[in-house]
Amino acid sequence: MIAKREVWEYPSGAKVWAGKYRNSHNLLHWHYDCECIYVERGSLEVYCERKLHLLTAGEALFTDSGQMHYQRALEEGTLLEVIVFESGLLPFLKELRLAEPKLKGSYPFPAAYARLMGILRERAPFFGEEARCVLSELFIDIFRREELLRRVREGGTEAAFKHLLEALESDGELGFEDAVRLMNMSEAYFSRYFKAMTGSTFTQYVNVLRTERAVELLKQRELSMTEIAERAGFPTIRSFNRTFKELTGVSPSQLPKDYSFSARAPLASGERFLPTLSGCTLVESCT
Repeated sequence: MIAKREVWEYPSGAKVWAGKYRNSHNLLHWHYDCECIYVERGSLEVYCERKLHLLTAGEALFTDSGQMHYQRALEEGTLLEVIVFESGLLPFLKELRLAEPKLKGSYPFPAAYARLMGILRERAPFFGEEARCVLSELFIDIFRREELLRRVREGGTEAAFKHLLEALESDGELGFEDAVRLMNMSEAYFSRYFKAMTGSTFTQYVNVLRTERAVELLKQRELSMTEIAERAGFPTIRSFNRTFKELTGVSPSQLPKDYSFSARAPLASGERFLPTLSGCTLVESCT
């Protein structure tokens, strides 16, 4: 799927996770946790807060709770240090937030990451509180030096939009007019809003979700092509065949048994989704 809420699992006794990724590449998603990424090597493109951010070695970006984002490495061998923590862990984050996701200053992120990794792996008594202290020290430094904004409670529009994305994931027949009605917007405004929030048009987004469903149904080899097209949400068998081949590179009848479909999050410069397999590898984890 191309947008969903991610649920993090933390080590028992702590609300912090740390890990390192090579060639990071993920799909549009959000979570109610906070996430900070630091580029140790290479370069990275991150879509967050309706903007595309470029990070190179030594730069960091903070994704706040509830912000939709995706990222992909721009160079082979790009290495990221990642820290994720429960949004309520640092009290001052309840009132203040960063004006921009990408950090302008230089901070001792690698040192903090190394300390957290050691704490979370050793799991000595009170290690969760110790990890929180390391995070507090790092983010107090960040919040003292970066531009801040007073936090505003999430409005009804953004909350409704997240519910819409979940509805699109579960209901293959939900169409453009249904989405417009759910969002209580004009068609023109909804189209602009959807593109700004996801980086894709509504049709592109829905076609990827439908293709993903069709791939899973084809693997079961229990239904006819017409039945698969209908269950996946395609209006006609013709549109099913055309869209499926466009996004996978093969016709439905030629799909390899071991095929894995993963829709790449759209780039701001592109007008199409391109399916690809992620080469992202978790090379280090605190768990």
